[in-house]
Amino acid sequence: MKNYRLTEKMDEKSIQRAILVTQNTLTPFAKDAIKEAAPRHIIENFLDTELLVNITKHELVPKHIPLTSDEKRNLLQRYKIKENKLPRIQDVDPVCRYFGLSKGQVQKNNRK
Repeated sequence: MKNYRLTEKMDEKSIQRAILVTQNTLTPFAKDAIKEAAPRHIIENFLDTELLVNITKHELVPKHIPLTSDEKRNLLQRYKIKENKLPRIQDVDPVCRYFGLSKGQVQKNNRK
């Protein structure tokens, strides 16, 4: 893996996760660099226009609550199901990106 200024700074400060806010979309080279930094460094990119409105506060978006590992285990035991039977959310979903959810994490949606 090549060292880039951002990942070097993250190493210096023992930071594993970062949010990068940009005015324009990233170049293919920059996207590849972010992918290359994973899994050691998790770098999420948002356009500044994506952050103008807090989507979690919108009246049409149900409240999303990420579950802990224990809550997830209890949920699976309670309904006697395996993890692969739970509904899926895409990693490009705006709320999923907002909370920084990764594959395998479960969230609870509270609808009014």
